Amino acid sequence: MKKIKTIRINAIFICVVVFIFLCLIFKLVYIGTGNIKVKDTSLADFASARQTIKKTVHAKRGSIYSSSGEVLAKDVNSYTVIAYLSSSRTKDPKKPHHVVDKEGTAQALSPYINMSEKRILEILNTQVDSCDEYNNCTKVSPYQVELGPGGRGITELVKEQIDDLDLPGIDFIASTKRYYPNGNFLSYTLGYVKKDEKTGESFGEMGTELFFNDELTGDNGYIEYQCDLQGYQITNAPAVEKKQVSGNDIYLTIDDNVQMYAQQAANTLALSKPEWAIVGVMDAKTGAILGVGTSPSFNNNTLEIKSYYDPFVSYTYEPGSTMKIFSFLASMENGKYNGKSTYQSGRIKVDDATIKDWNGYGWGTITYDEGFMGSSNVAATKLALSLGRAKLKDFYTNLGFGQKTGITLPNEQVGDIDFRYGTEIASASFGQGISVNAVQMMQALTVIANKGTMLKPYIVSKIVDGETGEVITENKREEVRKVASEDNVNHMIDLMRGVIDGRASMSTGKKYYLKGYDLIGKTGTAEIASSSGGYLKGTYVRSFAGLFPGKDPQVIVYVAASKMHNSSYLYSSVKDLVRDVGTYLNIYGEEINDYESTVTLKSYINKPVEGVKAELEELKLKPIIIGNGEKVIEQYPSSNTSLNLNNKVFLRTNGDEYKMPNIKGWSRSEVTTLANMLNLNTSFIGYGYVVKSSIKEGDSIESDTLEVELEDKYKKEEDNSTVKDTKKN
Repeated sequence: MKKIKTIRINAIFICVVVFIFLCLIFKLVYIGTGNIKVKDTSLADFASARQTIKKTVHAKRGSIYSSSGEVLAKDVNSYTVIAYLSSSRTKDPKKPHHVVDKEGTAQALSPYINMSEKRILEILNTQVDSCDEYNNCTKVSPYQVELGPGGRGITELVKEQIDDLDLPGIDFIASTKRYYPNGNFLSYTLGYVKKDEKTGESFGEMGTELFFNDELTGDNGYIEYQCDLQGYQITNAPAVEKKQVSGNDIYLTIDDNVQMYAQQAANTLALSKPEWAIVGVMDAKTGAILGVGTSPSFNNNTLEIKSYYDPFVSYTYEPGSTMKIFSFLASMENGKYNGKSTYQSGRIKVDDATIKDWNGYGWGTITYDEGFMGSSNVAATKLALSLGRAKLKDFYTNLGFGQKTGITLPNEQVGDIDFRYGTEIASASFGQGISVNAVQMMQALTVIANKGTMLKPYIVSKIVDGETGEVITENKREEVRKVASEDNVNHMIDLMRGVIDGRASMSTGKKYYLKGYDLIGKTGTAEIASSSGGYLKGTYVRSFAGLFPGKDPQVIVYVAASKMHNSSYLYSSVKDLVRDVGTYLNIYGEEINDYESTVTLKSYINKPVEGVKAELEELKLKPIIIGNGEKVIEQYPSSNTSLNLNNKVFLRTNGDEYKMPNIKGWSRSEVTTLANMLNLNTSFIGYGYVVKSSIKEGDSIESDTLEVELEDKYKKEEDNSTVKDTKKN
């Protein structure tokens, strides 16, 4: 029988194994309780710090453009200037990374960030307390400071200029801001953008920025990932990303040049120190707003705002005698008007009140047609009383008064056309005791331009998808309703022409006459209601409602100003506006060619430069020769275009050497024409006419970029002579 071997395990070995096992269990428990530390960080803290981070990726806000595609508002990179003051940043004294020469730095930066050297130096000399564990404190320089407010929101160009100074310790924090390239240009219509510094979200304030805030804002994206205690993304950890979607772009109906002329007219009115002034220009055949000038105005980049209400849509006022266009037309439409019949002008008793003509005594016995041209309150009163309250009010309502026009601008006020008693009916017929806004007046004037049909005014031509470029919404001519017959409108056009051309001795608009432009219109002077009742003495809202050319109106102009100190600025601003817009749009009255003030171009292609130049100068035009060639290979404007005398004709030659002409005083559109012929990318600062350009006169054009600074050309000195401010309607 085989003997069985017995294996005995040493007790010491068993104890060792058990000990090791117990140590492993203890270690696991120790780890589980989070007591292990790595670089002073416990494992529990490390685990709890491993978390999911979600960062918002802000969408690009949509841009706002003019009708020609010029940028009026856009997001741009902006920068805040900071200064590193701590010497700890510098390892090599020969290459300092903190501000060493504070005085020199302040002096160098001052011209670029619009802050005085003294204020910059104060910031650079900032001291803070540095305390030890025993609370012993000493004054030291902070690690870094921000050079505000002037150093906040600077442009890429200014950043580059500061970079070129190579100042030790000066750096930048990048961000995005809303930028308005033209400064004080269409300020209320555009509005501005505010940014919430905590969330980074931008939102529109005033104007298009507010009304279309949702469309412009877009959709934010995000990125979601896991990070460690130090905030770094964990390698190979999954990340979730949602792409941001840019906001939509808004294209306005505003024409850059017409807007410039409208604001110049408002600036002219501002010389008379009014409480406010409004200038509106509209395409009479479509209802598109081409330009809006206001005073006060403001720079959308700097926001020195005196009033947060848009005068164009939010101011309501008594319109005065421009309302006679519509009260007389109401009488015609209801069969109550005979322009050849006569009445006794001067004054008329209504209830317990006496209505007087603006001059107090009238013109004796005159016709109603003459009464309109002379802006007779008595004529308007007699017609309104024969018409009756209901019919007059219904006609005003059909014209859109007392209700919103629906224009896409915020805070449109409706005004008030509530009148009841005899004296109120009389007052309403000549624009007192009722209130309107400027865009309502322009809407009503479309009736005169469209054979009795009223059009809806609009200021946005289209909305475009910011990602795809697809047109989402497009606005065009929209007919509201038929208000008057073509025959009655033609009669009114003739009366409005008589206001201007002076055919009647009492015509009130003779000072608005422009030979050849066939301007038709109506003047207005309204007393201003007092808060304590009645009307203020000697202060008025003065206005002008006009269209041109009268034969077939293409453009509506409406101008109003409150409490002017010199009313002569009203008709000078209107005449400049009509002349500028008429010239720019090539719109002329029926008789203008009789005065030999236009020239029709022929083709000059392939003709000798010197001969063409001489011919154009003989025609009193200004040839602009581009290149050093001998023959013309391109011209602008093209053949068969009619030009006013002294207009420019651009001629590109077959030469290959181009030199910059003298463009000082040129308009934006003229610079654009030159740039297009030379394939130059052009950027404009401000509005108006050229005062400075990046390429000097006579220099060879080698750069592909032209930077141009514009200013209002017509900054007139206020007339110091005393002008009697008569209350003529």
